[in-house]
Amino acid sequence: MRIISSVIAAGTIAAGLAAASQPVWAQAHPSRPIHLVVNFAPGGAGDILGRIIGNQLGNELHQSVIVENRAGAGGTIGARDVVNAAPDGYMLTVAQTPEISINPYFMKNVGYDPLKDMQPVALAGVMPLVLAVPAKSPYATAAQWAAALRAGKPMTFASAGVGTPGHLAGELLKLKLDSKLVHVPYKGAGPALNDVAAGQVDFYFPAYPSAVPLSQGGKIKLLAVSTVKRSTASPEIPTVAEVTGISNFDFPLWVGFFGPRGLPIDITQKLNTAINKIILEPQINAKLKAIGPEVRALSIDQFAAFVRADIAKYQEIIKGGNLKPE
Repeated sequence: MRIISSVIAAGTIAAGLAAASQPVWAQAHPSRPIHLVVNFAPGGAGDILGRIIGNQLGNELHQSVIVENRAGAGGTIGARDVVNAAPDGYMLTVAQTPEISINPYFMKNVGYDPLKDMQPVALAGVMPLVLAVPAKSPYATAAQWAAALRAGKPMTFASAGVGTPGHLAGELLKLKLDSKLVHVPYKGAGPALNDVAAGQVDFYFPAYPSAVPLSQGGKIKLLAVSTVKRSTASPEIPTVAEVTGISNFDFPLWVGFFGPRGLPIDITQKLNTAINKIILEPQINAKLKAIGPEVRALSIDQFAAFVRADIAKYQEIIKGGNLKPE
C-alpha cells in the first residue's frame, strides 16, 4: 500500500507541475468537435455507453462530440490511433478491458503500452458479461448448459475478438470443464450476437447492455452472469461460478475514457469532472444501471489505480492458464 500511495502521490505532484506550465490554448478547450473512438464494432457495451455519455458530454462542454467506431485486432487498432494522436483533448478513446488490460500483454506488437502511452480520464461503468445462447438452444437453464459441458459435449463459443474477456472466459471453461470447446472470434459484440441469435454458434459472453435488446426480442436466452456476484440489474440470473463450481470465474467488463499520454492535466480534469457529473445525473444514472453497468465516479488517480489493478489481474490469468494468442 505504501508503494501505491507513493506512486499516486508522485503522480499528483507531477500533475500539479504540469498544470502550472500549460499553454494558454489549453484553457479554451474545447473549441472544436471532440472525437470519441470506440475500438469495437457498433452494438457492444463500449459503443452503447460511449454514445449515451458522449451525447451528454457534448451538452456539458457546449461542443460537438463525434463517436467513431474503429474496430479490429481486439480493440487495439482504435486505441493505437488515439495513442498516436496529438495530446490536445480532441481525440479520446472509449476503451474497454481488452485493449487496456489484456491484449497489450497477450498479443504481439500491439504498438502501445497502456501504462506508458495512455492517460486515464474517467471510468464510465463496470458490468458483468452474460452467458447468451440461441433462443432455440436445447439449454433452458445454466445448470443444463453446465451439465452438457461436463459431459464433454462439443460446442462452439463466440467472442468479440481474440483476447477479450469473453474469449478468456471461454478458455477458462475449456481448461476446467470441456477441452472440446472451439473458439470463434468476431470483430465486435454486434456481429457475434447476430450469429448467436442465428444459431451459428452455441454460446457467447457479451456484456449485459449489448445482450438485453436481443433477449427482450426473444432472439437469445440469458442463462448466467460472469461475475462472482449476481447482477443487481437481473438478480434472478445465477452466476457461472454457481452452476460450474469454478470459484474464480470472474470476468467483468469495464468501459472508460482515455487520452494520449501528455494530455494536459487541466483538460484531463475538466473531462473527468464532466463525465462524472453525467454518470451521476439521476436520469442518466438510472438509464445506465437499467442496462447493467455499476456506475463509479472515480477521480483520475483512482481510475489509474483501478486500471493498474485490472492489468495485474489479467496478467495472472494469462500466465496461470498459459494462454497464447491465436
